[in-house]
Amino acid sequence: MSTKLFVGSLPWSIDDEELKKTFENQGTVVSAKVIRDRDTGRSRGFGFVEMENSTDAQNAIQALNNSELNGRNIVVNEAKSRD
Repeated sequence: MSTKLFVGSLPWSIDDEELKKTFENQGTVVSAKVIRDRDTGRSRGFGFVEMENSTDAQNAIQALNNSELNGRNIVVNEAKSRD
């Protein structure tokens, strides 16, 4: 079962493809999405990455949480459901 990760403090310039490439070294990425403002289309500074399994997700959290990406320290943790 896939695991969804929240990625915060993203650089404004990053796109979906670059986000995906950042996580591919940690395991299989099912999807990667930078959340954008509905009106302006600019990044809101966070996104979600879906990893193929929980082992890959944990590897990504350990390797990438508080790491530098294009000059910013990103936050990576397991996404919480909206309920």
